[in-house]
Amino acid sequence: MSTVLTKFEHWKHFLGERVKKAKEIGLSEETINKLAFEIGEFLDEKVDPKNDEERLLKELWDVGDTEERKAIARLMVKLAEKSA
Repeated sequence: MSTVLTKFEHWKHFLGERVKKAKEIGLSEETINKLAFEIGEFLDEKVDPKNDEERLLKELWDVGDTEERKAIARLMVKLAEKSA
């Protein structure tokens, strides 16, 4: 069975839909990016990567400092928006 965590394309689409909804309710780009960073921190600590893309993201997250992690989070928001 395919879930949003096992298929990266599903994950991007899922995130994209959430970003779209966040903008619809008036959240700023800055707030959305902050939330993306917090979600990234949570996933890094609590969720094992389920596919190659998630493993790569985790490796990048793990070697990055806080500013680099924020940049990854911002890029994930942009990527997700394109997938929605």
